[in-house]
Amino acid sequence: MSEGLKPGWRRVKFGDVVRQVKDRVDPEDSGLERYIAGEHMDTDDLKLRRWGEIGADYLGPAFHMRFKPGHVLYGSRRTYLRKVAVADFEGITANTTFVLEPKDPNVLLPELLPFLMQTERFNEHSIKQSRGSVNPYVNFSDLAWYEFALPPLEEQRRMAHALELVGRLSEQLAQSATSAEQLRDALSLQYFSSPLERYQKRCAEIIDAGELTLQTGPFGTVLKASSYKSTGYPIVNPVNMKSGSIWVENGPFIGEEDWLRLKKYTMKQGDLVIGRKGDMSNLIFVRPEHNGYLVGSDCIRFRISSERINNRYFFHFLKSNVTKRWIQRQAYGTVMPGINEKILGRLIVFLPDVDKQEAIAQDFDAIESSLDRISERRQALGRFKMSLLASQLPEVRSVH
Repeated sequence: MSEGLKPGWRRVKFGDVVRQVKDRVDPEDSGLERYIAGEHMDTDDLKLRRWGEIGADYLGPAFHMRFKPGHVLYGSRRTYLRKVAVADFEGITANTTFVLEPKDPNVLLPELLPFLMQTERFNEHSIKQSRGSVNPYVNFSDLAWYEFALPPLEEQRRMAHALELVGRLSEQLAQSATSAEQLRDALSLQYFSSPLERYQKRCAEIIDAGELTLQTGPFGTVLKASSYKSTGYPIVNPVNMKSGSIWVENGPFIGEEDWLRLKKYTMKQGDLVIGRKGDMSNLIFVRPEHNGYLVGSDCIRFRISSERINNRYFFHFLKSNVTKRWIQRQAYGTVMPGINEKILGRLIVFLPDVDKQEAIAQDFDAIESSLDRISERRQALGRFKMSLLASQLPEVRSVH
């Protein structure tokens, strides 16, 4: 018995029980239809949800590794992204994606292998052994000497079954989120593509009527980088906006004197802030805790000043796929496409009476609330899974 391990358990090296499959094929002559690239694999998601079609896209010379159902795919570049997936179809991938399988399924259960590779300790080992700085990579030989505690086969079956149940629940939550998003998109088409001209107004008309103002953040001529502080009032740009929230822990900030000088660029509760460069899908509904934050030069602030416009309705209108697609089509520039206040002035807004706006906003708020709850449950389930992995596959000290 290995020292410090339960009876029947033993200390093994990854390369002793796992092999790298090197089945080289020519994509054009293989008869296969699908390929997997790094962007088709998601962080901490064992399921392949996207793929490319062989013949429809250019494949570089690295794409010559065949994989089959049940094989584990592992992204060897930037391993901190934790890209591990289980193939459920046959296809081709690049040689930078390792195709792995147990050497003997009676020693290491194939169903347990992907979970083993999702443990924190395996991930830490892979990151530590990676080489290069711009696009770090790991070799299979560096994974091969990773050591872990291997339980008896019957214990492996129990572990794999429990982890599979967690995966099923996670997949159900993912499907629920997809259904909620599809409902939101369907309602967007229904509510924000009205053919009735009496509901249509250009954004410029609403601005001219004094019911709405737009404000782009201060450019370098108004606010120089030399004015930035390590603490103070936060400046918000798209990099600070993620999933409807604002993250300003790392700044930049400005001091009291500059904040007073630039007060017209500040946010207050109920404002809407949109990123005006790049993706331009970042949109924030300003909450009380954001009062006084400064709109950055890569953002535009919407401020509604009319009781005839419900700001939650306007928020969901701006957030809808209908509006986002329009904005993307209007964006100018090639390296970093962008929009400005003039472009947004041409945006057609659909404005039924305020009671109808409020009812529509409540529908969308209910969907967003459901999505938030689903997200919280998925995060909690993810934490439980990692805790389960840590308890079921205890740490042993590797010695190279």
